[in-house]
Formats: sequence, C-alpha cells, structure tokens
Amino acid sequence: MDMIDTTTSVGKGMFSLYQKYDAVRFSGYIQPQFQYATDKGINSYAGGNFPNEVDNRFTLRRGRFRLDYTRYNDKQMPMVQFAFQFDGTERGVFIRDFYGRIFENKWNNFSLTAGMFARPISYEVNLSSGDRETPERGRMSQILMRTERDIGAMVTYEPRRADHPLKFLKIDAGFFNGQGLTATSDFDSHKDFITRWAVKPIKLNSRNWRLSGAVSMLYGGMEQFTRYIYKTGVQSGKPAYYVDSTATNMGKIAPRHYYGADLQLRIPNGKNKGATEFRLEYLCGTQTATASTTETPGTIPVSGGVNAPLYVRRFNGAYLYFMQNLGNPRDLLVIKYDWYDPNKKAAGLEIGAPGSGMSAADIRYNTLGLGYVHYFNPNMKVMLYYDIVKNESTALEGYTEDLHDNVFTCRLQYRF
Repeated sequence: MDMIDTTTSVGKGMFSLYQKYDAVRFSGYIQPQFQYATDKGINSYAGGNFPNEVDNRFTLRRGRFRLDYTRYNDKQMPMVQFAFQFDGTERGVFIRDFYGRIFENKWNNFSLTAGMFARPISYEVNLSSGDRETPERGRMSQILMRTERDIGAMVTYEPRRADHPLKFLKIDAGFFNGQGLTATSDFDSHKDFITRWAVKPIKLNSRNWRLSGAVSMLYGGMEQFTRYIYKTGVQSGKPAYYVDSTATNMGKIAPRHYYGADLQLRIPNGKNKGATEFRLEYLCGTQTATASTTETPGTIPVSGGVNAPLYVRRFNGAYLYFMQNLGNPRDLLVIKYDWYDPNKKAAGLEIGAPGSGMSAADIRYNTLGLGYVHYFNPNMKVMLYYDIVKNESTALEGYTEDLHDNVFTCRLQYRF
C-alpha cells in the first residue's frame, strides 16, 4: 500500500478496491498419497476400501479450496462471516462447508451460525484434516460422524474481549438434520441437538504447560418407519438380538444419544525444541442403524422392497494420542491408539454364535497408529504412517481370526 498515491483519482480507486476485498481470504490444500495394504481388496477406514484386486494405490485424498469473507466494525470486532469450501478429487467434487455466521456486537459474546458446517461434538471431529497429525480420524469418528458436517443452526457463546473473565470458555449448541452429508435431504422431522462445552488452553505453571478439554453431547434419533426394532438381550445365557414388533413402534423415535469428554495437554520441551502433547477422548452412548452397519442411515433403510428393521446398540470408543517433537518443531513422532466397540453387550465368540443374530457390524476394532511427520515449511509437510488394525476373533465366518488389513500411508500436503 506504500506505493499507492491516494491523492490521485486512480490511487483513491485502488485504495477503495483494496478496502472492499481485503475482507476476502482464499486458502486450500491438496493431499496426494501412496498407500500399501497387507492384502488385496480390504475394507479400510484409512481413506476408503481397496478395490478387489488392489493392495497399493495412488490417490488424491483431499483437494480443498476455501473462501472466507469477514467484516469487522471500527473496534476490530467481527460482525459477519461467510465460508464456502469444496473438496475436489478423482472421486468427484463435493461441498464441505457452506455457512454464514453473524456476531452480536453489544457484549461481543454470542454468534449465530447457519448452513452446512462441522457438528459441534468431539475434538477430533472438529480438527481440520489439514492440521491433523494422522491421515484420518479414528474409526468411531468416521462411522458415527461420517463427513463430520451436517446442516443446521448453532448458537455459540465465546467472549471475544481479551479482558472478559470467561474468555477461556466456548459453548456451542445447535439443532441439525441428523444424517449429515450422506443424503441430499432430511428423511424425517426429528432433529439432533448437539452441544459442546469447551475450556480453551489454560496455562498450568511457569513452564507454560497448557491444558484444555471439553464435554460433548448429541441427543437425537431417527423416526421408526418399521415396527421391527432389534435390541441386544440374553438368550440361553448368551447375548442375542431380540425383536420388538409392537405395532405402536411405527412413528416413534429410535435413539441416537452420544456422550463424550476430551482432554489435551501440551508440554513445551524448551526454546525451539517443540513440545510433548497428549490427547484423550472417550465417547459412549446408543446408536440406531441396521443389521449390517452401525453408520447413521442417510435415507430410510430398505430391504427387499420394504422398510428394513432397525438395530439399537450400546457402543463406546476412545482414542489416545502421544506426540513428541524430535528436538525441533519440524519433526514429529506420532503414536495413536483407538478403539470402537459398536455393541458393548457382546464380545468374541458370542458374535456369530447360533441364534445370536449378530453380524460383522457388532465386531470391536482396535487400531494402533505409528507415524512420522516432517514440516518442510508452513506450506508443505510429509507424513509416513502405519495403521495396525486388530478385530476381535468371533464365530462369524471370515472373522474367526484377525484380518490382514493393516495400511501404510505416505502423504504429501501442499497448502496455501
């Protein structure tokens, strides 16, 4: 701007143009990667299933482009924000964010967001894939929160003044369709209520240790378009599904209730030596899906031309990150362990036992991830990561022992 002469008509015009468009910001990143699996045609949550005759592949995992528009008042407080982001890969082009946010400027505490955006639950779900230190979110996050986003409206309490006594607190609460981006429209009138109460990083001591955390809740469900509802009970002393076929089941709401908590601790290692970081999150609750999957349905489930029965399961899962910079902020060691148990009431050989009615959707998986990340500069990094996936041994055919479904990922990320 030093080279613009605002005493001339051309200079005044350029300055006006700069002021008008300075509120617009463009950003994005691409993630080309190579993967190698321990067997051909495996089902995987490390970037999607492998084709039947494929055990290695090049893919463009993500190609994101984002536009943000923000306006500030004369006190440099935000008044309105608009965001649009899409993802373009060899699989097609998809919208990921499309929302507007308005801020109240009397107390500078509240904002209202409406449109398509990330659900306000879980730390990992809301951590951008461009910033995350692992290639993918955990299996539980991907199944329960597929694509992470949903369409809805949310109120946020987040003090924006530096001298506010509650500046460390952020509360999100909103209503959402429920099926996320797995469908183009909602299929029932029931909405999910989601809320997250978070404490921003707090300094713990003179060594600048930082602790943050949150509690989350999703309280929702889906309308029962069938009278046949399956739940896990006990038959002959062993877990098994039983069916409730009461006619009044039609039209009721089958539950999707999630409850979670997360913590993050960051410990600096010294000047220009990086840090040690721990992250922990636990989620449990009740999930309604179908016989073959615990993923939230995107449309009304149908089987054989009629509405399919619904399956209600109690689940839990968690993840633990350990991250250590290797003497500098540019080299990072990552160890991650996560598990997802879609049906807490059955385990091992109980799954697939005669009369149990259980399927592969009831199997627990544990995943150990080992990774190394090198940051060349703020705009480029390389990630080497190996997922060791373990499923419990069951009585189901094809799942009597651990599957060969480990995956190695080598990923580059370019961002601007």
